[in-house]
Amino acid sequence: MTDPTDTRDTGPRVGTPLWGYLAGITVIGFTALVVAMLRLDATGVAGLARTPLFWVLAVLVVLGELRPVMVSSATAVGGTYPSTMFTFAVLLHLGLPVAVLMQAVAVIINGVVTRKSWHRVMFNIAQSTLALTAAAVVLGTFGIVPSPAAPWVPAGNDLLAIALAGIAYFVTRATLVSGAVALHERRSIVRVLKVTVGPQGLVYTGLLGLAPLVVVVMSHSPGLVPLFVAPLAAVYFTATLSMRRDHQALHDELTGLPNRKMLIVSTEEALAEARQDERVGLFLLDLDRFKEVNDTLGHPVGDRLLQLIAHRLTHSVRPGDVVARLGGDEFAVLLPSIRDAHAAREVAARLRAALTEPVRLEGMTFDLDGSVGIALYPDHAPDFELLLQRADVAMYLAKEGRTGVELYQADKDRNSPERLTLLGDLRRAIDNRELRLHYQPKVGLAGGDVQGVEALLRWRHPVHGMIAPSEFVPLAEQSYLMRQLTAYVIEEALEQAAAWWHTGLRVQISVNISARDLLASALPEQLEVGLARYGLPPAAIQLEVTERILTGDQAYTQETIKALATLGVPLALDDFGTGYSSLIRLQRLAVSEVKIDASFVRRIAESEDDYRIVRSIVDLVRSLGLRSVAEGVESDDVALRLAEMGCDVGQGWLFCHPMPAPDAAAWLRERMGAEVEYEVSSSA
Repeated sequence: MTDPTDTRDTGPRVGTPLWGYLAGITVIGFTALVVAMLRLDATGVAGLARTPLFWVLAVLVVLGELRPVMVSSATAVGGTYPSTMFTFAVLLHLGLPVAVLMQAVAVIINGVVTRKSWHRVMFNIAQSTLALTAAAVVLGTFGIVPSPAAPWVPAGNDLLAIALAGIAYFVTRATLVSGAVALHERRSIVRVLKVTVGPQGLVYTGLLGLAPLVVVVMSHSPGLVPLFVAPLAAVYFTATLSMRRDHQALHDELTGLPNRKMLIVSTEEALAEARQDERVGLFLLDLDRFKEVNDTLGHPVGDRLLQLIAHRLTHSVRPGDVVARLGGDEFAVLLPSIRDAHAAREVAARLRAALTEPVRLEGMTFDLDGSVGIALYPDHAPDFELLLQRADVAMYLAKEGRTGVELYQADKDRNSPERLTLLGDLRRAIDNRELRLHYQPKVGLAGGDVQGVEALLRWRHPVHGMIAPSEFVPLAEQSYLMRQLTAYVIEEALEQAAAWWHTGLRVQISVNISARDLLASALPEQLEVGLARYGLPPAAIQLEVTERILTGDQAYTQETIKALATLGVPLALDDFGTGYSSLIRLQRLAVSEVKIDASFVRRIAESEDDYRIVRSIVDLVRSLGLRSVAEGVESDDVALRLAEMGCDVGQGWLFCHPMPAPDAAAWLRERMGAEVEYEVSSSA
């Protein structure tokens, strides 16, 4: 399976430690290869080449070098090739020169077939030659020096020599390869060895342990040697199935990138290895205008675009950096080692530059962009969860301010340690479906008819009791949980709406969403799927956003609002009067209802200023052909004044407190009557 994060074929820059290491090992290895070739008995090899056994072994070595046996922890070093068993058997039976010759030819063929870069092919020849040479030296200390003219067949009392030779082979090869991986990924060689030696050691033990048996069979019945392919095939396919399952658990199916689970593991490893003079960086990257591709050309093209983006991101970071896909059009980048915030910004700018290159798909050219949030360890957070949360805060600031890249700033994050603990509790509450919706009716001020209900989120914490939405909703808005929370609320509201509509209570449910939700591309699709699943018309649900959406230009450039309008889901503007909205901005946002903030409504009976403000808003809303809803109606006097000024709908304790779904259903049936159906209005 192709790993899009594999950058080992990219040649190292001249003068770097990796370049020096690869060059040094290659020179030493090829020197050992030349020395071995000088010791080759041409006459003996010529005679050996005329035997079927030689060609059978050569074919088995080449075939065994084409596909490695992969185990989950060995991916960094490329797995273990089954050719090891046959080359080690050749070493035991025919000597070092024949073994390194066959191995070198097999590595070259592997490089041609798999299109490996020349520096990898040269290094692989060198490190395998050195491993075979180390094993031959150990055998030589026991007086075992095979050759084509004098083949050697092991006996029972040779087990110690064979075992030590196998250990020398494995240690040499594992150390050389792990050293290259450590330099390539800028990781500790001890760490690389720790995660690879165990799994690889088991495979090498099996392969090297079978080599003496291959020699015995070669010496007595050469025609039976190919039978060793059967157990090798069983081992290969078993390991491949295990590896595939492991890969699926740790990687995104579409792009092949690491998923959140693997990102957590990689981040924890990086934090454990972090040095005092360096930082660990975690980026959160969200694509802009990605929904246009899905809407215009369909999801298959969108999937291809995500694969292209994954390739671009992977090849825009350094070897050893981890690019992961968290879901949808959201990616994360882990920098296990970064000098400072300035260097992190440079990497982020390189990522954005890769994204902004035009993409041509299906004959069309798309210009994409992305917002990147940066969080650093230990400057901003001590663990993965906080790093991700603070990178998300920074990314939202970048998207909101349209700056592209933002570093986490504590003065722009209202989270305290207690609130962060609450954030973790909120995540678990969402996962365990502990949040509940209560419903507060909206009543027509002229005729007293029910115009809809607003869904209000309630959370009873197992320790702290009831927690007000004003405490945990802003916390979610600043974190990665907002989308999950919104999806949860919408799903609950749709389910409740279906229960009411299909039993005759055709009342619209309003759901509050954040401005951030409107900037996301998944909202219309979730609503469309949910409405279809529950058999509801679009008017069964309404979305409410606060007036703050009018203070920025992002809302008008996003396709989400257009998609909601096309779908037919109405939009309401909440808390109107508390911001700095203009008439032009209000006209540009496709809303059907404006809700007047309770802070003005409650005081209209005592304050002439508030009365004039509310009356002006009502007149303005009516002139635009919209419906006005007054929040915070708590007395008959206030309701009467609102009706006199022409306000359409009231909502507040005068009519009813927010109620759980069963109580709300009983109240609605009593108020509406069994046979009466009211026209549903928009609410959020």
